[in-house]
Amino acid sequence: MHKQLVLSSTSPFRREILTKLGLPFDCDKPEVDETPLADEKAPQLVERLAEAKARAVAQRHTDALIIGSDQVAVIDGQILGKPGDHDNAVKQLQAASGKKVTFYTGLSLVNSASGAAQTRVEPFHVHFKQLTDAQIHGYLRAETPYNCAGSFKSEGLGIMLFERLEGRDPNTLVGLPLIALGEMLANEGLNVLLQQE
Repeated sequence: MHKQLVLSSTSPFRREILTKLGLPFDCDKPEVDETPLADEKAPQLVERLAEAKARAVAQRHTDALIIGSDQVAVIDGQILGKPGDHDNAVKQLQAASGKKVTFYTGLSLVNSASGAAQTRVEPFHVHFKQLTDAQIHGYLRAETPYNCAGSFKSEGLGIMLFERLEGRDPNTLVGLPLIALGEMLANEGLNVLLQQE
């Protein structure tokens, strides 16, 4: 029997991705200040926050493997947050139209018994189509992605906004890089394919 797995997140999207591994896991909400540090670049931010989230939850689980993750989108060197409302989402998608948006996803696996952490950053690039305002408004009315960084849900209708995707693992775009996670779990002696029943 392997160690308890805990996802340090309440994101329904990350939870859904993690179920693909066919392993039992619990979810626990990390209480972490996500404010960027002065002059902190996107990759450093997500790397720091992913590990901070995992370590925050590790304090409540004595013998577990804690998965922390954090993601930001970057366009023209600027970090895109969650739009929060329709008007901000329109502005984000207008800015993304015809451009490449890079998503940086920080992933950390903390062994709460040993305190050891494996942390890395997985980039994923999204090339947007040239979008008209009518297309942007139509998409936003259909999917209302106001709590999603970049103003879209790639696992839904948002895929129609893109010309092409470029990256190692499509799960990275939704917020949990499973290929990298599988490698980290194997380093902890947990081979996902050998745990299937």
